[in-house]
Amino acid sequence: MKIENIITEATNLIYEYGPKLIGAIIVWIIGSMVINSLSKALNKLMDKRDMDDSLKPFLRSLVNILLKVLLGISVLGMLGVQMTSFIAILGAVGLAVGMALSGTLQNFAGGVIILLFKPFKVGDFIDAQGFKGSVKEIQIFNTILTDLDNKTIIIPNGGLSTNSMVNYSTEPIRRVDISVGIAYGESVEKSREVLNKLARNDKRVLTDPLPFIGVSELADSSVNLTFRIWVKADDYWDVFFDMNENVYNAFNQSGVQIPFPQMDVHLHKSE
Repeated sequence: MKIENIITEATNLIYEYGPKLIGAIIVWIIGSMVINSLSKALNKLMDKRDMDDSLKPFLRSLVNILLKVLLGISVLGMLGVQMTSFIAILGAVGLAVGMALSGTLQNFAGGVIILLFKPFKVGDFIDAQGFKGSVKEIQIFNTILTDLDNKTIIIPNGGLSTNSMVNYSTEPIRRVDISVGIAYGESVEKSREVLNKLARNDKRVLTDPLPFIGVSELADSSVNLTFRIWVKADDYWDVFFDMNENVYNAFNQSGVQIPFPQMDVHLHKSE
C-alpha cells in the first residue's frame, strides 16, 4: 500500500471518528465528575439519615459502579459500537451469573434489608433459625452470633431476613418466669408470702409491674405455682438463676415441702 493511501485512510478515520472520540472523552470526563458529585451527595444523605456504618460503603460502591457502567455504555454508543448485541450478551451473562449465585444473591439482599430496617443491632440477644446468641457482627452475606457458651454461629442473611426471629434486647425490661411445685397439703398463701418476700428483698426485681404468683397446675404429685417477676433486660439471667436457688433455700427454711416423684411398691407374699 502506498504511503499516500495510508495517509488518506488515516485522514478519513480522523475525520470520521475524531469528533466522536473527542465527544466521548468529554462525555466521560463530565460524566465522571457528575458521578463523583452524586456519590458525595449520597454520602451526605446517608449521614443525615444516620444510616448504619456497615451499609454506607456498600451502597456508595454499588451506586458508583452502576453509574459508571451506564456511562461506559453511553460512551461506547457514541463511538458507534452496536450496543444492542452488547446489552443482550451482558444480560445473558448476568442471568447466568444470577442463577449460579441465587443463594448468595438472596443472602446479599437479606443483608441489605437487615442493615436498612435494623430488626436487630450488634449486641442484641436474638433467637433465629434455631440458634440463640448475641449479635457480634452484621455482614452483607452473613450475621455472626456468639452463643452463651462462647461458640461462634454464622447465619446466612437470606433466611434471617425472611423468617421469624425473636429479639430479646428490644425492650428494656423482661419477665422472669419460675415454676415452683409444692406438696399437696401445703399452704398456697404461705408459699405466696415466701415468694413475695424474696421479690421484695431483691433490688433487681422491679415493683412496676408487680410480681405475680398464682396456681398454674394441679399436677400428679405437686401443686405448681407460677412465679413471675420483672427485671431489667441485662439482669435477666442473673436473677433467673439466683431466684431459683433462693426459692429452694427459702422453702426449706420456712418448712414448705417441695415434692419429688415417688413410687410405692407393695410386696405380696405368695401362699
